[in-house]
Amino acid sequence: MLINHTLTPSSLASKLETFWQLSGQKIADIEKNYDTSKGSPVFTVEGKYTTRGWTEWTQGFQYGSAILQFDATGEQEMLEQAKKQVLKLMSPHISHTGVHDHGFNNVSTYGNLLRLMVEGKMAYNEWEKNFYELALKISGCVQASRWTKIANGGYIYSFNGPHSLFVDTIRSCRSLMISHQLGQVFQGENDKKINLLERALQHIKATAKYSVFYGDGRDSYDVWGRTAHESIFNTNDGNYRCPNSQQGYTGFSTWTRGLAWAMCGFAEELELLETLPAEVFIPFDDKKEAEAIFLKAAKATCDFYIANTPVDGVPYWDTGAPNLYKLGDYLNQPANPYNDHEPVDSSAAAIGSQGLLRLGDYLMKKGDEATGKKYFQAGLTILNTIFDEPYLSTNAEHQGLLLHSIYHQPNGWDHIRPGQKIANGESSMWGDYHAREVALYVQRLIDGGRYYTFFNCIQ
Repeated sequence: MLINHTLTPSSLASKLETFWQLSGQKIADIEKNYDTSKGSPVFTVEGKYTTRGWTEWTQGFQYGSAILQFDATGEQEMLEQAKKQVLKLMSPHISHTGVHDHGFNNVSTYGNLLRLMVEGKMAYNEWEKNFYELALKISGCVQASRWTKIANGGYIYSFNGPHSLFVDTIRSCRSLMISHQLGQVFQGENDKKINLLERALQHIKATAKYSVFYGDGRDSYDVWGRTAHESIFNTNDGNYRCPNSQQGYTGFSTWTRGLAWAMCGFAEELELLETLPAEVFIPFDDKKEAEAIFLKAAKATCDFYIANTPVDGVPYWDTGAPNLYKLGDYLNQPANPYNDHEPVDSSAAAIGSQGLLRLGDYLMKKGDEATGKKYFQAGLTILNTIFDEPYLSTNAEHQGLLLHSIYHQPNGWDHIRPGQKIANGESSMWGDYHAREVALYVQRLIDGGRYYTFFNCIQ
């Protein structure tokens, strides 16, 4: 990346104004024209949202987007629409035992609604507040029940089964953290009480240890900050076996959206740890040790992103994609979504930018001004690119907001338009949502509003 050190949040104000105008139009179009009986909208084909029967992990992004739109613009109809649909359609996601995506579906909806009430941005109602809190309490427990024990800890296993740790699940640890903060008691067999904070910390530590590579010790063959999408364990003895990838090219290359999930997840959990007293970690953990592990992983993944992404901040879908060499010196030129060889993934840029901004802010508040500023400016550099064409979707006929997102390149799920050799020009529900989420983050910095975190929902 070529980091622009002159950017400020305010320098993006004009682009954000256009962004929110387009965002509202896209949300209204989907609400009016998408057939929810087909399942959750996942990604676009020729500009229209379609579904894909894998797991139901994107519906929370659909209605969470309307909530974020209200938060940024005050459009009351967006809030009312979201509340109506959350009540009508989101309850199955609370009790969904078959996925590792509770943070995506439920924190994006129930969590954002509770946050608005706590922040005073919508009317306070005790019963409504209790409804959101109950949903979040149960969601955290259901998420935590997908548990595989390993030496000195464990992890929330993916939908692939108990042997599988996904790097992206770190972002769903928000469910456990919020449930814990709301005082939920998670009970297992024989009424054993399970501490949700402890379980979340163990999962995040396992992610830092097995999903992130550091270029030394066990990882001496590898490089600083690379991530593997999936880590495989022997469930008979709990031993780690090997890296793997579902949506990336291989277990020995880096799927950039998985990298971005790690960047964002470690950074926002660092922010949460900062608010918790050291006593709550006793007797199962040490706060300083946890912070050190999280910070090392956050820095490593953010450093890898900066070093392995083209100058404008938008990565290709995998840093080891087999045809990247055909693009020549691709890191030293802007990413080209219309090339003939490998797709870019703008959704990774939207997710990763938030991780860079949060890590930068965290470090600057800790007194490390130079390092923090580097990460923060890298985040702004990405946004300066994706909040503009050719990534911002200005076509009123296109339901997507952020163009050139990739879903599953190995499975061939992404639409290749006539005349193109690779997938481009399409959007994803997670890409659109996370573009809105990071836009709200920056909007609040510009407006002087309360610093935006997922745990603002805790009163």
